[in-house]
Amino acid sequence: MEIVEKPVNNSEKRNTSDDICEDCGAAVAEGRVGCLKLFEEILAKEFSDYRYGKIHRLTVDAYSLQHPDAYMRSAKSFVAHLTGIYAALESEDALVVNQTVQKWLSTNPKIDKPARLPKQKGNLNVTFIHNAVDADEHGKRVREWAQDVWSVWSEQHALAKQLISEATTKINKN
Repeated sequence: MEIVEKPVNNSEKRNTSDDICEDCGAAVAEGRVGCLKLFEEILAKEFSDYRYGKIHRLTVDAYSLQHPDAYMRSAKSFVAHLTGIYAALESEDALVVNQTVQKWLSTNPKIDKPARLPKQKGNLNVTFIHNAVDADEHGKRVREWAQDVWSVWSEQHALAKQLISEATTKINKN
């Protein structure tokens, strides 16, 4: 997949709107379709090499928060991705937090997805991690990308913490 470089000045070739992902702003050939192709290439690398796969969940959560219409349609998927990025970036034990939330979600709790989600999607996107030269750089870039995305979702930070608290209380009760 071709990543389309943004022009430095007006005399250079301009990107067409077809070369910009409508969701995250990635400058990539074929826009949203091309963005998904880049994401799928990254997922293939994460599935085929454990060194890349260690950060897979955070990759999916960051991409989902930048593409909520496709990946956060239901309240459950909203909660899973919002709390997943919170767990990875803000908690001491992301695995335990994610497992607890998944158990809680499997009980079909009554949850509502906020009507208003961030319009701005962050300064970084999937193109930032696509060309990492090795697994270490990939991991660093995914974390930096996720932190950028998480900062855009600042209005939802308290909600993520509240949802994790509800999940923990409910699961520990049983």
